Amino acid sequence: MKFGYFDDQHKEYVITTPKTPLPWINYLGNREFFSLISNTCGGYTFYRDARLLRLTRYRYNDVPCDTNGKYFYIKDGDCIWNPGWQPTKTDLDFYECCHGLGYSRFTGKKKNLQASVLFFVPLEDNCELQWLHLKNDGDAPKTFSLFSYVEWCLWNADDDMKNFQRNLSIGEVEIEDSVIYHKTEYRERRDHFAFYGVNAPIDGFDTSRDAFLGAYRGNDHPQVVEKGACSNSVASGWSPIACHQIDLTLAPGQEKSLIFVLGYAENPLAEKWSAPGIINKKPAKEILAKYQTDAQVEQALSALAAYWEDLLSKYHVTSSNEKVDRMVNIWNQYQCMVTFNMSRSASYYESGIGRGMGFRDSCQDLLGFVHLIPERARERILDIAATQFIDGSAYHQYQPLTKKGNSDIGSGFNDDPLWLIAGTDAYIRETGDFSILDEAVPFDNDVSLAAPLMEHLHRSFDYIVNHKGPHGLPLIGRADWNDCLNLNCFSAHPGESFQTFGPSEGPIAESVFIAAMFVKYGNAYAKLCRLTGNTSEATRAEKEVDKIYDAILKDGWDGKWFLRAYDAHGQKVGSHECEEGQIYIETQGFCPLAGVGVKEGLAKEALDSVKERLDTKYGIVLLQPAYTRYHLELGEITSYPPGYKENAGIFCHNNPWVSISETVIGRGDRAFEIYQKTCPAYVEEFSEIHRTEPYVYSQMIAGRDAVFFGEAKNSWLTGTAAWTFVNISQHILGLLPTHEGLSVNPCIPHDFGDFELTRKFREGIYHIQVRNPKQVEKGVVSLRVDGQEIAGNVIPYVREKKEYQVEVTLG
Repeated sequence: MKFGYFDDQHKEYVITTPKTPLPWINYLGNREFFSLISNTCGGYTFYRDARLLRLTRYRYNDVPCDTNGKYFYIKDGDCIWNPGWQPTKTDLDFYECCHGLGYSRFTGKKKNLQASVLFFVPLEDNCELQWLHLKNDGDAPKTFSLFSYVEWCLWNADDDMKNFQRNLSIGEVEIEDSVIYHKTEYRERRDHFAFYGVNAPIDGFDTSRDAFLGAYRGNDHPQVVEKGACSNSVASGWSPIACHQIDLTLAPGQEKSLIFVLGYAENPLAEKWSAPGIINKKPAKEILAKYQTDAQVEQALSALAAYWEDLLSKYHVTSSNEKVDRMVNIWNQYQCMVTFNMSRSASYYESGIGRGMGFRDSCQDLLGFVHLIPERARERILDIAATQFIDGSAYHQYQPLTKKGNSDIGSGFNDDPLWLIAGTDAYIRETGDFSILDEAVPFDNDVSLAAPLMEHLHRSFDYIVNHKGPHGLPLIGRADWNDCLNLNCFSAHPGESFQTFGPSEGPIAESVFIAAMFVKYGNAYAKLCRLTGNTSEATRAEKEVDKIYDAILKDGWDGKWFLRAYDAHGQKVGSHECEEGQIYIETQGFCPLAGVGVKEGLAKEALDSVKERLDTKYGIVLLQPAYTRYHLELGEITSYPPGYKENAGIFCHNNPWVSISETVIGRGDRAFEIYQKTCPAYVEEFSEIHRTEPYVYSQMIAGRDAVFFGEAKNSWLTGTAAWTFVNISQHILGLLPTHEGLSVNPCIPHDFGDFELTRKFREGIYHIQVRNPKQVEKGVVSLRVDGQEIAGNVIPYVREKKEYQVEVTLG
């Protein structure tokens, strides 16, 4: 069952009913000012940090669903309604939500009155524009009242939800002309404020939530709207809001536009006040002045569209498969950009309060967006590296506002160091910019400990070399990529963190997954050493990689698949010897991806075991059999009911690893089959089962052991986006940046047909035609660049700004 449709021409997903299975959201903003907005105008807004600088309130997990947002109420006689349906839930004569690239448009119709509101964040200003159009579609004049509504958050979103003994007394506002200013805590400790204004005279306002709603009422039937008149309340403590009232009369066919601006402003400390107790509104007024006319808003919207058009033109495919084209050209890359901005910090599942930017997460996300914004990828790498410890380990998370490590969860996730090598290598292969390796970067943000980035990579590499267990495999620490596989912690009671309770680290528990990572990214480190002239270090690194490769084959192979780990007692995890959890997806995906076991034939055997033991119609589950009881020695992974999350759920993030591994051994049909199962454009048909947005990836889908098999959770902010784009763009469609040039090596279904690719790579733009006359799955037999035959399948890098015509024949 569908709840909307893809409009590829306009790069939109059009939702045709407000009653989607879950709120279906979009992200507005690209740099520092962000909003999340649902298909019924729910959501929240923040500046830079979703915890510390939250502008508007949102009530997570509340009833009714999706409570609080940016609402417009229309009172037309006795009828009160919202263009986005919520919160009054009045039945509309027409409803439509169009989620586009950095904007969302809502259109509602009721009693011959049409209201359409477009939300977006302009590229250069810290504000959200809400462009409202009202039209009388009837044959008689319409007189009605419009009420805007936002509820201010008292900045720190965590404290805002808990510290009522203080917060109910601190709310402060100012009202000037048609602008409401939120200045809570500005008087003492803050140099910033928020504002909400409209480009028209207003007929009333409210800034007190109690006055607006009335006693014992909710957003669904506010007292002020029912009366049809604001009370002009001035908030003092309690819960400040911003509401504008505008009374309108439209003749038949007449239209009226209004521009609302929700923004953030800062003042230098010496310029905080324009008069005693009166905030200096100059920075806010400068923003408001830029968006007073339709032409100004139209210009900002055109700039936003041009930005996305340029960004997405850097990788483009044209094939006979519209779903592949749709995901590659629009939605997958768009989601990669959102994960770049947010990491895992702010969604409808991540509250923006408990987590900052993930060290591992941000490095993996970089793989999906480095081709789009390499200059910002460079900045991100340096930010991440600055949180690393001097021994090569790392904070698991850091805060986006301070860019300092988050000590709450600390370090000890032993895969983290290797992801820094992965991200840096991807950046250099994309750009050829080796100068990043010479950048001085602090350890633990201590500038006195600064060292070149290459030294950070060296210590990342050696952290694994120096932390091995009894089998010569890397120690897992608190956890590896799977945060829920906790082999050292032994959390036995509620309230004890699975990751941080107990010793958290030990000398025995080992990870075969980190071993596979070490093979892949250890080789990448060795290559960087060799390319920068450090041949002795390259040779040493290659020898260390060989040791762990051999250790995987000796003690990481279980007979038909790769082991997952050894626990703190030296017992196997992910073995046929285990009662439950006999086979895990991670090592079956990452070992062949890293080249482990390919020449020995083990990779094929492991991937065949995945298809036999882990595959389902909705994707590959993380493990089998599911755990049916809590295993103290394994931790959180066994705390979930069977089929959910890491306990045999379909963890979409690592499905692409298996697909990539299938391309390594040349099985394009199977690689694409795996790609399709979790791809949003393919799951749209059963949205009533899948439930999350049909245009972006989710973190997990309930596995076959679950009560609700096929139901997804945790959409948007997931490494699935980056890894799936790597899979489809670099391995299935086959354009892989290398240090020598652009590798062209598709591995596709035999019946995929011919296709065309456009790829911006360094200075060049490559227009590539791929023909497959013999319907093979893999194998380049001819590569011509501007009519000249090229040996092999790598287009040599040439430092020349031009467009290239490339012809590729498979056979």
